[in-house]
Amino acid sequence: MAEITAADVKALRERTSAGMMDCKKALVACDGNIEEAIDWLRKKGLAAAAKKSGRVAAEGLVGVCVNGTKGSLIEVNAETDFVARNELFQKYVDDVVAIACESDADVEALKTKAYPNTGRNVADELTNLIAVIGENMTLRRVAHMNVNNGVIASYVHNKISANLGKIGILVALESTGDKAKLLELGKKIAMHIAAANPQSTTIEDLDPALLEREKSVVSEQAKNSGKPEQFIAKIVEGRIRKFYEEVVLLEQVYVIDGASKVKDVVAEAAKEIGAPITVKGFIKFVLGEGIEKQTVDFAAEVAAQLG
Repeated sequence: MAEITAADVKALRERTSAGMMDCKKALVACDGNIEEAIDWLRKKGLAAAAKKSGRVAAEGLVGVCVNGTKGSLIEVNAETDFVARNELFQKYVDDVVAIACESDADVEALKTKAYPNTGRNVADELTNLIAVIGENMTLRRVAHMNVNNGVIASYVHNKISANLGKIGILVALESTGDKAKLLELGKKIAMHIAAANPQSTTIEDLDPALLEREKSVVSEQAKNSGKPEQFIAKIVEGRIRKFYEEVVLLEQVYVIDGASKVKDVVAEAAKEIGAPITVKGFIKFVLGEGIEKQTVDFAAEVAAQLG
């Protein structure tokens, strides 16, 4: 058996853009022959996948799964919206979110979980899918919620199936009350979250940095308004109260009736079912959120090539 050197691995990686470990496996399998190793990687779909790895994947799907008192969300990205309509891609997202819901795995641990009926794990199945479909894809993130006694409600916006869409939301309600009524309330709150985009569940769990930033802004605005100094504190207090109503779930006006605060809707529902209800929290995934999509300035690109 030929000796596989670091230089051989490096050379193969430069020619294929495949991962270091995949290059080493290919060279071992091909007794050190680089040309055969290139074909080995191509047959496995690894070289093709790696060559696409530099392209931005900001489309795709969010997947939602609820299993009893536990729920999970995942986001799998692709380069184009066209892939989201591909049945193989949809099946992959559906399968992986179901796998996620069976564990508390973070995204890296999830990638190592067995993918059904393939002999591959979740990450390797995605690599295989990249080779079949021909676009870069990434399993970007996963999140979980659970309750001890209550329900996890879900909502999918811009959905293409019951569990897949562009926005996915989980809401956790703790209560000993009627589960069917809790689920109905939870789904409505999840729909509210999709529309109102709260940043926290309660005032207490609002990000302190976000609050301080807002206080700084409104304080400066109040000073610049020319109001007397003794009134500024009251002005800031009023504006912060308004800020809470904009970004805190329980303080927001419920979009479904346009009048009540969410906390009052929850209190009324508790009376109806005869048991206290606590909104434990929520998770919201918006497809592509935080991914900077590439834009190409063709004039600048041509100018750079010319000179």
